[in-house]
Amino acid sequence: MNKKFTDFMPKYRGNRLAVAVSGGVDSMCLLYWLHEIGADIVCLHVNHRLRPEADTETDYVVNVCKQLNVPCKVFYWDAAKPENGLEAAAREARYQMMIDYCHENSIEYLLTAHQSDDQIETFLMNLSRGSGLYGLSGMMQESERDGIKILRPLLGVSRSEIKKYCDDNNIKYYTDSMNSDEHYTRVKMRKNRHLLNDELGISDARILLAIENLGRTRQWMDKYIENRLELVLRPWGTMFTASFLFDEAEEVRLKLLGLLIQKIGKGDYLPRLNSLQNALCNLHSDCQFTLGHCTIRRLGDRILIVPEGKRTTFRKRYEKRKK
Repeated sequence: MNKKFTDFMPKYRGNRLAVAVSGGVDSMCLLYWLHEIGADIVCLHVNHRLRPEADTETDYVVNVCKQLNVPCKVFYWDAAKPENGLEAAAREARYQMMIDYCHENSIEYLLTAHQSDDQIETFLMNLSRGSGLYGLSGMMQESERDGIKILRPLLGVSRSEIKKYCDDNNIKYYTDSMNSDEHYTRVKMRKNRHLLNDELGISDARILLAIENLGRTRQWMDKYIENRLELVLRPWGTMFTASFLFDEAEEVRLKLLGLLIQKIGKGDYLPRLNSLQNALCNLHSDCQFTLGHCTIRRLGDRILIVPEGKRTTFRKRYEKRKK
């Protein structure tokens, strides 16, 4: 068992934990390691009904959980499948079903089996898109989604170590055929990542070190922005002077505006980077527009953000009434 995993888990001892298990090598390793340390877990498995072998994998996960005496909840994605963006839609549906289950059963933590190779691939994909700090700092070991804390205890463990553990212990696992389909950008990254080391001498360890360094900067910025949000965010929306936003560095400006829109508009994600950049450009002068289910308005020195459809008045009594 990996030391980074065992060092990460003790602070969650005593909590009921939901763990996402697909039947692949990563999630099977996570399931067995959690069982081995005696964690109080419930297995959540999503059958997307996308592949002929999906039912076989579901039966396998259910049977393993019975052998380990671990409760198992199976979800089926029966919604219409989109022609474009299938991978993203499947991921969104998977998270939503598991998070809803956590809320319904008073479970605070959801564990996923993302590991260090996933982290590197995410970094490279975001690098190819020209992402900033938040994209290049990759996945966090602890994050939050819809009020549920997402934990990634294998993020410091390599795919090869995980596979070796399962093979050495005769733990069966399934390989998703989509993981070899080079129509997906992540698969292309996975199959060609070795060129960075072979041709340029950029090792996985160096990439992970860069991600770790960026992550520390991100944590500092997250705390700073959280403190700034508390100053202006109200139940009805927010109103602040333009200097509150524009006196900040651009990276902070973008994140601060994005989080305000996400929280006020109750979105799952921040607006896209180019949308936020356009919004900031508009807000240099008097304007009114919508973004992320919010109405955003600037008048003189003041900026107002409210849920779309709400009044956009700057009168002081409006703020007093809504507090």
